[in-house]
Parts: sequence; C-alpha cells; structure tokens
Amino acid sequence: MSWLEFNARVLALAEDASLPLLERVKFVAIFANNLDEFFQVRVSGLQEQVEAGVVKRSPDGRTPAEQLEGIRERAQELSTRAATVFATELVPALEKERIRIVRSFDALDTADRAFLEQEFDERIFPVLTPLSVDPAHPFPYISNLSLNLAAMVRDPMTGVRRFARVKVPPLLPRFVPLPDGERFVPLETVIAAHLDRLFPGMELVAHHAFRLTRDADLEVEEDEAEDLLEAIQSVLRRRRRGANPVRLEVDETMSHEVLELLRRELDLEEQEVVVTPGLLDLSATWSLVELDRLELKHEPWVPVTQPRLANGDGSPDLFRVLRAGDVLVHHPYDSFSSSVEAFVEQAAHDPAVLAIKQTMYRTSTQESPIIRALIRAAELGKQVVALVELKARFDEEANITYARELEQAGVHVVHGVVGLKTHAKISLVVRREAGGVRRYAHVGTGNYNPVTAQLYEDIGLLTADAEIGADLTDLFNLLTGYSRQREYRRLLVAPEYLRPEMLDLIRGQAREGGRIVLKMNALVDPDMVDALYEASRAGAEVDLIVRGICCLRPGIPGLSERITVRSLVGRYLEHSRIFRFGVRREATHYIGSADLMQRNLDRRVEALAPVSDPSLAARLDEILDVLMQDDMLSWTLGSDGTWTKVRGERGIEAQQRLQELAVERAGSRET
Repeated sequence: MSWLEFNARVLALAEDASLPLLERVKFVAIFANNLDEFFQVRVSGLQEQVEAGVVKRSPDGRTPAEQLEGIRERAQELSTRAATVFATELVPALEKERIRIVRSFDALDTADRAFLEQEFDERIFPVLTPLSVDPAHPFPYISNLSLNLAAMVRDPMTGVRRFARVKVPPLLPRFVPLPDGERFVPLETVIAAHLDRLFPGMELVAHHAFRLTRDADLEVEEDEAEDLLEAIQSVLRRRRRGANPVRLEVDETMSHEVLELLRRELDLEEQEVVVTPGLLDLSATWSLVELDRLELKHEPWVPVTQPRLANGDGSPDLFRVLRAGDVLVHHPYDSFSSSVEAFVEQAAHDPAVLAIKQTMYRTSTQESPIIRALIRAAELGKQVVALVELKARFDEEANITYARELEQAGVHVVHGVVGLKTHAKISLVVRREAGGVRRYAHVGTGNYNPVTAQLYEDIGLLTADAEIGADLTDLFNLLTGYSRQREYRRLLVAPEYLRPEMLDLIRGQAREGGRIVLKMNALVDPDMVDALYEASRAGAEVDLIVRGICCLRPGIPGLSERITVRSLVGRYLEHSRIFRFGVRREATHYIGSADLMQRNLDRRVEALAPVSDPSLAARLDEILDVLMQDDMLSWTLGSDGTWTKVRGERGIEAQQRLQELAVERAGSRET
C-alpha cells in the first residue's frame, strides 16, 4: 500500500500543470510502467500466498487477502485518475501543440484512410494472426502484458457467433504517424478498422481492446542449477509465456458477454479486472515523449565536471588526483562520463594497472563505455573480473548478453554467491607503482549505467584509501571464490555485517541530543523501524527522506514524535542512499547501495562506504540540507499514513538548486 502511494506521487507530477507538457506525459508513462511491474511482482506474490492458504497478518494487521483487496481498490482508483488526466488534460493540450492522437478512424479523411490502408497492407497485415475459439480451436494463450483485440464475428449463413483474438504486434510502433507528422493513430485503431480483412465473409459484430498481466516473479533454484546462466535463460523463457494471470485491463466499452468470456477462460475473479476509460497501456506514450519537441520538455541539463577531474589540456591523471584525496561525485549533476567512466577507461589503458574488478547489476541496453573498457583491458592482458548479476529482475536478458560478450573477450565473468543477489556498486583497480601495489576504488549508490546516470540521482566515492581497497579485495574474493569473510575494516557489508552495524549506529544516537538523518529508497525492515522508534523515544531527532515505501509512522506521541518523513519526487529519480549519524562536525556518514529492507540486509551482497574527508562530508550535509529545505517537490508523511504535498512558500526546488550548486562548484576549486 505504501508503494502504491509512491506511485500516486509520480502520478501527481503528471497532473501538475506547471510542468512542461511532454514531461507530464512522461510521468504518465512512468506511472503506468511502475504499475505493471507492481502487479507482476508484488501483487502476484500476495496472490500466491492467498492461493496457498496463508493467513498470517502483516505488521499493519492485514492478511494477504485483505492486502489484495486494499491494493485493487486503490490501483483501480489510480488507474482511472491516470486515464482521466491523460484524456481530459494531456490529449487536448497536446492537440494545441500540434501533437494529435486520433483514436477514431471515422474522423480521418479519404487521403488519411488511404495512407493507413497502405500501411496496414504493407507493414501490419502480414504479421497479424487471428485466433478464433470454437470446438476445433481452444482459447488461445494470452501472453504477459500483450495488447489484444477481442472480436465477436458472426457467420451470415448460420448466424453462429464466434470469439476471436487478435494480438497487437508488440514489435511495431504503438502509434502510426500520419504524413503530416503531427497526428498519430494508435496501432490497435488501425487494426480494428481493417478487421474485416482478417475474417473475410464474416460479419464483425464488435471489437474491444484488452490487456493481461501475469506473474513475472519467477524463482531460480540455484542450488539445483549446474549452470546459473542456463537456468536464468530458462526462467526468461517461462516469463515470456508468463505464469498465473493477476490483472485484466479492459476497454470501458467492452460488452458483458465478452468480459465474462475472458474472465472465464483466464480464470479471473471480478476484482481482478481493471476497467480503463480511454487508451490502454499508457506506458506506450513514452514514444510521444521522445518526439523532437524540446520546447515542451525541461531545459536540457549538461552535467558538469568537477575542477579536480578537469584538465584544460586533456584528461587528468585520475590516479594522481585520488592519491591527493578522495573525490565525491553526485550524478546527474556531476558528469558520469568524466568521473566513473573515465576512472575505468584510464585503468583499462594504463600499462601499470594489473587488475580491474567490477560489479554489474543493471547495465545499459545501449553501448556501454565501461563494458568496452573492460573488454579492452582484457585484450591488453590485464586481469579483469566482472561480476554480472544475472538475477537483476527485468534486466536478466541484457546481462546475459553482456556476460557472454565479456567472456568471449577473456574477462573472468562470475555470477556471485549462491542464494544472494549481488547489488553492491563497487569497482576496484590494482596498480603497480614505485612504492609497491596500490588499490583505487569506486563505491556508489547507482548502477554502472551511462543512461540512468543522466536520469537517476546517485552518489559515488572515488578513493585511494588503503583500508577501503583492502576491504574490496576481501569482498571480491568472497564473490569470486570460497570465503567466510565476516569482518571488514571500513566497509559495512551485507548480509553478515551491515544489519548489526546499522542497528548499532542508530542505537548510538538513542539519547537526548542524538541526531539521525537517513536518505534511502525504502524503509521496510521491522528491526530498523523499531530501532528508530527507540531512538525517538530516547530523545533523538530523526529526519528521514524516503522516496518510496516507508513502513514507519512519524509523529505518534510517545513513539515517534521526534521523527519526520518526507519524499521527493521530481525530474530525477532520487536513488542515492546517505546515512548520517550525529551532529554535523562529529557526524559519521555512509553512502552505498542498500535500502533498509529485509532483502537488502539479509539476501543481498551490499556495501556501504564511510565518507570521512571533512570537505566531502560537508558536501553530503549540503545535499541533505537542500532536500530538507525543498518545498516544491516534497511530500510529508503523517501519523495516519497519508502523504501531503508540501506547500511552496519559499519556492525551493531541490533538484534545481543542486544543479545551481554544481555549476558554482565547477567554477571553483572545491572537490
């Protein structure tokens, strides 16, 4: 339920008339895509519990069945809101900007129809396969997230009515542009207008769009899999076909006859049907966002390069820079290419570098400079290790492709520890120098992905700290070999070490004058929630910045009245994790990949790094201060569990302010 409220905050951006038009369309697409993943994973998990007869109550006192009931009611409400804002606000606004979605074939003139008929004949008709249902043809399999047309046809000779399903080809563009480049016809509208071509000699009675969501959270039995890569490929094949249905989205015009037929054949309950006014699958509107209409989008942001990483005559020697002191980078405000990518690329070409070790969780489907650098390093004879996490949900296929490509180039590819996902964002470079071997490292909060580095807010620490380098050596040895390493010098590593250390850090502030500021994506773990309650009761002031799920209730007398919770949702996805314990100059700071969730603390390999350099710690404080002062993007959580938009009295927009600070920093001597 808390996650649904996060997606409601995303939807609120689509409803915000002050944003550029195509940015609002983008948030509709993000909202819809988020909801798809939510049903495929979270709702399907609850449904499995119900089917298994699980009645254990969650911490908020609900059985799985009661949770499903609340989820479906709220999801239907949000889906209706999204469809309404798109149809009543965004579509008319797009028309005013000469971007028109034409859903009625009858509204087109003769020339337009002739054009679409040619498009249908040449590009669409050859890939369509109508599947009828009769005694000789069973009900067809409906694949996960596929958009379909349900057609009712009648034999004019016998009067017999039959149901047929036509799948809208997912490989074709969802919107067919008309010759003027300003009007776009949904693909299903073009197909529906030519359905008679698919059923010659039959009468078309009715047609309706529908879309099915299936369980996509398929488990891998690692202990029984001799080859994890092959096991993951098998899971992907199963996911393409999908498992149990969890949601049926239907056009609001669908007849009772067709709806009941679909429900019966798909074995769905009435409450598993989502009736949608308007266009189905709003995630497809992302193609409109990609139109070359810069005036309808945010002004492009060009990340800056920090002075210590800049060199007027060319690329600086990053190893020399790091020997002089650590560097903190904050993406997308600081450039990913001139920092993290440059670090790996220099390591790949430097003849003094002996080894590079790197984790890969979510990689880019586009050309990745880091992947290219690792391949080049292997070709030059360096020892290169890439830990490619094959179980990164919905990125498995891209990771398999990269794993094979890296292996073919001579990179040692491993897939981590059995039973654990490797979620840590770490890179280690081993270099031969005059004084002996020295290690350089990067520990970050985000993926080594050049695309998301421009869209996600993340933090990274580049360092030559000997103890962090030694810790990463031990951690990579655990990931690539056999090890029971449990203690580290400076890193906080999950699953063995992070939970107790984090609890100790929270409890260390459980006193009058104690101070805790935590920024993360999700706060779910009951032990962490209880520890924060205890800190509040003991007199500590606790400020939490939680983008998504938050299972803590602030402001409850005697329990959490010293705790505040806020969430920022804006142009960039707030993705970094910052943990600060204590008052400013005496505070301890950590950054890393872990949220305070059971999965991160107990079932993943995670790494948090301390930020001890006073100037870099002050930089983290500055970031946290800006986020806490924001009154344009922020929402606050109340003691009753409801989120309220902060009123913009001061007009501080955190992400805009952080852009300004990045520009100021680029023109100064700061790190």
